[in-house]
Amino acid sequence: MTGTADMTDTKGPRAADGPVARARRGADARRGLLFILSSPSGAGKSTLSRRILANDGAFEFSVSATTRPPRPGEEDGREYHFLDRARFEAMIEAGEFLEHAEVFGNLYGTPRAPVEAALASGRDVIFDVDWQGGQQLRNSVLKDAVVSVFILPPSIAELERRLRARGQDSAEVIGGRMARAMDEISHWDAYDYVLINDDLDRCEAEIRGILAAERLARARRPGLVGFVQALNREFQERMR
Repeated sequence: MTGTADMTDTKGPRAADGPVARARRGADARRGLLFILSSPSGAGKSTLSRRILANDGAFEFSVSATTRPPRPGEEDGREYHFLDRARFEAMIEAGEFLEHAEVFGNLYGTPRAPVEAALASGRDVIFDVDWQGGQQLRNSVLKDAVVSVFILPPSIAELERRLRARGQDSAEVIGGRMARAMDEISHWDAYDYVLINDDLDRCEAEIRGILAAERLARARRPGLVGFVQALNREFQERMR
């Protein structure tokens, strides 16, 4: 018993302040995720994005820019940056978007600078975008940070019911969204993960499982190299 106590007293404090302990503290540092959620309109990506953001402090929301007018209750800089077409097109020309697309006559895009700053600081950024936006992000300069998830509806009938239940769009617009949904769903196999949103709580839990695994991926934890090197040095010292 005396020998065990001596070992704790003499080696424990040194280990706590030594090179391995210091390397261990850096091993948890990671690069940020560029996390894409896509789905047909009405399948749940916006609701799921809001849930993840509300309960996950590692995330920042990528506020997109658009030329469409604000809907009731929306605020500039919160849901979107609302721009006129001339300003939006000038930003495209200046290379200020990571991705952009025209949807139902309106332009949508993701400003590049705030995303790059967040990822560099180890923060994750969530993107609520369509398949075109997701494809551009996967092909962008930040492609190594991308993790993409596609959300499928449980049925087409349920998808239409959800769109009508919103009470925001005309029958003509809903028809256009349903036609676009077929095209969106045809790109499901371009994503890293595909989930079926027939239960919102379960779908959210599945997304959280994906996030937990991706945040621990070796390639996203550069500090592990220093920790393993410190372990190897400790091995060598003990074997002398």
